[in-house]
Amino acid sequence: MSDATSTAVTTPPVRVDIQEKPGFAVGGWPVLALVVLGAAASAVLVVMGVVAGESDDIGRAVALTVPGAVLGLAALVALTGFSVIQPGATRVVTFFGAYVGTVRRTGLSFTVPLTGRRLVPVRVQNFETQTLKVNEKTGSPVEVSAIVVWQVADTAKAAFAVDQYDEFITTQSEAALRHVVATHPYDAQAQAAASDQTEEEVERSPRILTLRENGAEVADELVVELNERIHIAGLEVLEVRLSNLSYAAEIAGAMLQRQQAQAVLDARQVMVTGAVGLVTEALAALEKSGDIELDPERRASMTSNLMTVLVGGGSATPVLNVGSLYS
Repeated sequence: MSDATSTAVTTPPVRVDIQEKPGFAVGGWPVLALVVLGAAASAVLVVMGVVAGESDDIGRAVALTVPGAVLGLAALVALTGFSVIQPGATRVVTFFGAYVGTVRRTGLSFTVPLTGRRLVPVRVQNFETQTLKVNEKTGSPVEVSAIVVWQVADTAKAAFAVDQYDEFITTQSEAALRHVVATHPYDAQAQAAASDQTEEEVERSPRILTLRENGAEVADELVVELNERIHIAGLEVLEVRLSNLSYAAEIAGAMLQRQQAQAVLDARQVMVTGAVGLVTEALAALEKSGDIELDPERRASMTSNLMTVLVGGGSATPVLNVGSLYS
């Protein structure tokens, strides 16, 4: 019992190991002309045989009727070999369950009679995945969807390796999207908060790709992973683009407040840096003019006043000093 169980566990999964090969196909119009001529000849022979039978010439009647019937049957069988194939479409041909080949010749074509022919389009197609809720690398839930551009590369695998290849690629696209999004942070700010780094350090790091700032690189990663998942079905992804990327509704408000706070801090930092430069230049110009002598206390007082005016959010309120700074 244990040996049987062990064998069942270690048995590799069954896969359809098949590759596309060209199927027999020739131009249909010449063959159609021959079939029409054969059908006409069959009708003539059968009529002549019937006439001979009515004149009691049994031998001649059999000699005419039998070939005519065989020729007519052959014409009927030959009619089953015609297919009309439009550009961007193919026919996967099977003969009593066996794969014969794939016909890519467009127009009216003649292939092996009495065969099954499944339509497999090779046109470039696209679809948009459902909007998925995924926890990105730092654990924050985001809503994301993608547009996938794809086509059938191997018609035999698409027809026989999976049940419904269009449903297969849809499912695998969503699975690949979930996996790739879960391995990247939403933006540098989220990565910085999770790794105790500054946002500038995260942005300078070449190894960290974020979903918002590096959408093109993330899309290329999606193409590679998705092609690895769907090559078994004979499909090929040409392009993937993120069509929707945002924080989930339950944390969108908090993330917006954090972004607004960060924007305010960045603006204040710019204001302070600019104000320091202006104050330094103003004091240097005053001292250079020689009209005003600034001791350390007056210099500190003027610096404080100028910084208050330049950095403060409200308008300046002048204060008249009727005395001196020291009284």
